[in-house]
Amino acid sequence: MKQFLLLFIVTLTILTSCTSDETTTYYLIRHAEKDRTDKTNRNPNLNDKGLKRAKTWAKYFDLIDLDAVYSTNYNRTMQTAKPTADSKYLKIVNYDPRKMYDSIFKQNTKGKTVLVVGHSNTTPVFVNKILGKKKYEWMKDDDNSSLFIVTISNGKKTSKILKIH
Repeated sequence: MKQFLLLFIVTLTILTSCTSDETTTYYLIRHAEKDRTDKTNRNPNLNDKGLKRAKTWAKYFDLIDLDAVYSTNYNRTMQTAKPTADSKYLKIVNYDPRKMYDSIFKQNTKGKTVLVVGHSNTTPVFVNKILGKKKYEWMKDDDNSSLFIVTISNGKKTSKILKIH
């Protein structure tokens, strides 16, 4: 009887470990408000309002255990990501917006909770690539408060948008 019970427990443990699926959560935001004084500057910094918003994002993520922070390699996205990354003692990982959600990114983020900072034309596209369908349109150029949350659990993908002011 003891052997049967032991065999049952071992079998149950193996089956449970094989069927468990890691949950992956992506938080995707557009960079905070940028300095628009020089229309020719293709890589502007954040303005004062944007710097405050970047700190607000860090406060929002204060109670969320992030495993990684990704950002495009632009001043405004890096400056948006920095307060959150610093508060989590994480290094910002740069990604190429032309190679969103490729096999390497999927592998590196599987089972993790990740913040991704992008742009009005890349953030919804990134969300759509994760979902595997076109659900979201480009963001308005003045939308710096939308937070896309995508969760993958047991093969099921869900998404929602929150406004964080």
